[in-house]
Amino acid sequence: MFLWVIAGLTLLVGSAVFADYWRTLPPDVVATYVGRESCVDCHRAEAELYRGSDHDCAMDLATDETVLGDFNDATLEHDSMVSRMFRDGQKFMVHTEGETGQMEDFEVKYVFGDKPLKQYMVEFDRDESTMPGEIPRVQVLRITWDTEAKRWYYLRPPDVTDKLAPDDPLHWTGIAQRWQTMCAYCHSTDLKTGYDPATQRYHTTFSEIDVSCEACHGPGSLHVELAQSRRLFWDRKIGYGLTRLKGDDPQAQLQSCAPCHSRRGQLTDAFLPGDKYHDHFSLELLQPEIYYDDGQIKDEVYVYGSFTQSLMYHKGIRCTDCHDPHSLKLKATGNETCTSCHQHPAGKYDVPSHHHHAVGSEGAQCVNCHMPGRYYMDVDFRRDHSLRVPRPDISVDHGTPNACSSCHVQDRIERLPAEVRDSFSNYANWLDAAERGDGQIAELIQETDRWCDDACNRWYGDQRKVPPHYAEAIAGLRRGDPGSVENALSLALRRDEITPALVRATAIDNLAGSGDPKAAAAAIQLLRDASDHPLVRARSVRGLDSADPSVVKRVLLPQLTDASRLVRIEVSQRLASAEVYSSLTASERTQVDLALREVEEMLHVASDRAGAHLQWAMLCEQRDKVPQAIAAYETAMRVEPGMVGARTNLAALLERLAERGDTRAAARARALREEELPLLARDSALAPDNPALRYRYGLALYLSGDHSAALEQLEAAAKLAPEVPDYAVAVELLREKMGQAPPPAANADDVK
Repeated sequence: MFLWVIAGLTLLVGSAVFADYWRTLPPDVVATYVGRESCVDCHRAEAELYRGSDHDCAMDLATDETVLGDFNDATLEHDSMVSRMFRDGQKFMVHTEGETGQMEDFEVKYVFGDKPLKQYMVEFDRDESTMPGEIPRVQVLRITWDTEAKRWYYLRPPDVTDKLAPDDPLHWTGIAQRWQTMCAYCHSTDLKTGYDPATQRYHTTFSEIDVSCEACHGPGSLHVELAQSRRLFWDRKIGYGLTRLKGDDPQAQLQSCAPCHSRRGQLTDAFLPGDKYHDHFSLELLQPEIYYDDGQIKDEVYVYGSFTQSLMYHKGIRCTDCHDPHSLKLKATGNETCTSCHQHPAGKYDVPSHHHHAVGSEGAQCVNCHMPGRYYMDVDFRRDHSLRVPRPDISVDHGTPNACSSCHVQDRIERLPAEVRDSFSNYANWLDAAERGDGQIAELIQETDRWCDDACNRWYGDQRKVPPHYAEAIAGLRRGDPGSVENALSLALRRDEITPALVRATAIDNLAGSGDPKAAAAAIQLLRDASDHPLVRARSVRGLDSADPSVVKRVLLPQLTDASRLVRIEVSQRLASAEVYSSLTASERTQVDLALREVEEMLHVASDRAGAHLQWAMLCEQRDKVPQAIAAYETAMRVEPGMVGARTNLAALLERLAERGDTRAAARARALREEELPLLARDSALAPDNPALRYRYGLALYLSGDHSAALEQLEAAAKLAPEVPDYAVAVELLREKMGQAPPPAANADDVK
């Protein structure tokens, strides 16, 4: 009887345990955000590490503890005006130029960042439509506090030295300094922008003001519910109820960090940690404005794009191998950050025989050779995470930077006039001056590159490793070197473990831009391989720009159901181009229209930018959806009245309607062109070296009847970009018309 009782109890307990294990949360349950206070009780050690971190200080209310800057009637002179920072009771105030161009007092409501700089934000447009818990439009002041030097400074936009006009998008009250547009997504948790294009008002919300626990781990309600349930097991289907960031595959963690640590376009506002990055974002390619030809950082790219080029990325290294995930600090100090993994035979790396510099010197620090950096926002030094071996030989051949020259170029500073030496305190100053055309600086850099290359040859002799680098293909293609197309094709089609997808995508994109017919064949090959990286396949769509519509249709229609949202978005937009869309059957057009819903959703994410509505208007117009196109053009003009493009395109559309007898359309088109002309003049004056702007301004002047001024702008465009045939053709035709015969009726479609 005793044994039967024991057996019965065992069965009963076993059944209960099994039932506890087998029971799961409902399959349709949705996790919600619960806030960091729900995490602290069980995760005190992590919370303590997090406190005071860059994530914790990403954004905050302006208080005595968070402001840091000197608001004791401090002043800052810039652009022939004096701004003043002062207190009004408990409020922090700034007296500076506002939207109207007049000096006004503004209350600082929020602060941004902590080290090495602190920025300050002002609220606008709060009215009766702003509900409790919502934030209206917020602008970021350019008056900035240097937390290291304890000083105020004026943070200018890159390459802008003149005073910004109050209506300039780069003015602190302009859209380029708008928190919701430029900053908010990566500085808060569960952000919803809430912009209404109809009222031009923001109704922004977040679950927490800064980057908190759930920004990385995902919404935590299910985790808290399971932890408090007194169950023996976590849920057998959803585990801890949080994103798994510690598994064997490093991509879960890397792609959870990447949205805020990459330069990218946003496809949706629905990303959650654990999702696939390229289903929600489009990573910027190695464009010459933001990367050098060898992939080193030029402009601010926020780490991920450079890290994906590293061998460490391809070997499975992840962010938390070097950084503590909660304090964000390095796990070790000095060279130990690297030698904790790179031990190898004793004394192989952290010794003079490897780095050839005095022990303890700057040249003996691993990061200075393998992770050189640049200053951004004047005082913020950020390192390149491509973790590359210095290659002065590539610098000699292709003009790219290298870590050796970044130090040794200073050996030649005495050869500069004494009055300018202070302007060349760091390597980036030298590189920027050379790029602007300073011949002396360029010569000194080249001399330094050669000296460094010779030194490496002396140090390493026959053991020096100088393997082929993708810089050769990309730089060669951009210069138009013989054989460069074949090299770029080989790079784009290369499938191995170490060639970065970002580099291959750049190669196929640049090939498409070159207009070489071989790009289409490569693009088709890449697109049809569903196992290839989505970034490579998405950028391959551009390779079909010059292909026959029948080819585009045959290749791309099957891709409308691709597994990658990024690929689907690129494919649907290409199929919506007028020459392709007109060749589709009614059923095929329906497929494209349905696929374009994802494009519309993507553009809605940026509904506070005119460009999003302009792009949708053009997609509608290409598909002959005229009312929708007109509405989108009107919205673009309403959202950003000072932006060019929408008026010109709408005028062209209305002129075509006028040809069908709509007299009101003709009058509206003329008014739009008159409104656009001074905006084009403004932009052309602000960016005189931009050939596309000069060309558009020239065409607008031609259509207005001012042929002499039009010719001046078109000639400037052709001189700035002699490789673009349209510019030279426009000059030739206009000269012919002005000298030999009156110009025929203007073709408004040419303006697009």
